[in-house]
Amino acid sequence: MPPLDRLVQQASALAQGMPLPPGTQPASPEAEVARVLQICNACRYCEGFCAVFPAMTRRLEFSATDAHFLANLCHHCGACLHACQYAPPHAFGVNVPRAMAQVRRRTYAEHAWPKPVGALYQRNGLVLALALALGLALLVALVLAQPFAEGGGWGAGLWGTPGRQSYYAVLPHGQMVALFAPVFGFAVLALAIGVRRFWRAAPPGPASAAAAGEATRDVLRLTHLGGGHGQGCNNEDDAFSLARRRCHHLTFYGFGLCFAATAVATLYHYALGRPAPYGWLSLPKLLGVAGGLMMVAGTVGLGWLHRRRHPLQGDPAQQGMDRGFIALLALTAASGLVLAAGRFSAALPLLLTVHLGAVMALFLTMPYSKFAHGIYRSAALLKWAIEKRQPSRLQLGDD
Repeated sequence: MPPLDRLVQQASALAQGMPLPPGTQPASPEAEVARVLQICNACRYCEGFCAVFPAMTRRLEFSATDAHFLANLCHHCGACLHACQYAPPHAFGVNVPRAMAQVRRRTYAEHAWPKPVGALYQRNGLVLALALALGLALLVALVLAQPFAEGGGWGAGLWGTPGRQSYYAVLPHGQMVALFAPVFGFAVLALAIGVRRFWRAAPPGPASAAAAGEATRDVLRLTHLGGGHGQGCNNEDDAFSLARRRCHHLTFYGFGLCFAATAVATLYHYALGRPAPYGWLSLPKLLGVAGGLMMVAGTVGLGWLHRRRHPLQGDPAQQGMDRGFIALLALTAASGLVLAAGRFSAALPLLLTVHLGAVMALFLTMPYSKFAHGIYRSAALLKWAIEKRQPSRLQLGDD
């Protein structure tokens, strides 16, 4: 059935409150994105809102590959939902944010590596809880089994002696590296394979320096969280706000600072022969504390905003995934700050165990949690930066 005829039948049935005729029901989330975008392509009121809509206008029909590309190009700002004259309760039922969110989850699941683990996207809240519990239990067992450098003997449990300064007195550096290096390596490998599969599904061609620079700028500035007018996102109503963009920036750059702190500490340890602990005015400590504070502020803000979002925005099935990931990020940052503050207390072994468990759980679930969204979104932005510099398929007459 031609797309226009199918849309007419769908609209007629919805307007009369009748079931959709056979052969016109969206067979999948990708089909729903195609239905919604065919309506948007005829309207084009939101064309200037974000990168999704100009990319949409270069297509007349939308394959499953197109749906996955456009869904990951979407920044979920919500502006199109609140501006749309065909949004629910209109008979057309156009809800771009929800349709895109449902397809994004399928993108991560289908491109996940190892492939069977892609099913974790369907029950991510449980996975996060189990991974965190497993990480904590493993680290507790390691702490209890390790002879402390000071005093010897097997395990003082989870309570040490006040004044203990070295994390490595609780968990030796070599064993800490042996525990976390494979976890970090696995996370990087799984994400790299997944995004490579996403890219190869529809390679846009070689990237120019201009395209790479534009995509990098859009990633770092979260350009498309501006709602199309630079005023921000729509959250619980049609009022624009920059709060979500700022909370994302705090979380993103806070995570970057914490990662930089770890990298600098590694350089200090191996290149300069200066093992931890470091003073409050040292570079690793300054980077880590600043990053931790930014992450706590950002994740608390994102959690608060998530609870207040309009019920039509997003996919209800993903709320557990979203909130679980935000909570795990917050726990990682907060436990790191508490660990730094309690370095001289008798609770150091317990604090270290909680923090390292949270970090390990974060990295173990990273390829199968909401973290993957940032990676796929970055790839989609680069695809769009390349595509917009090429002749449209419509101009070439391919459609």
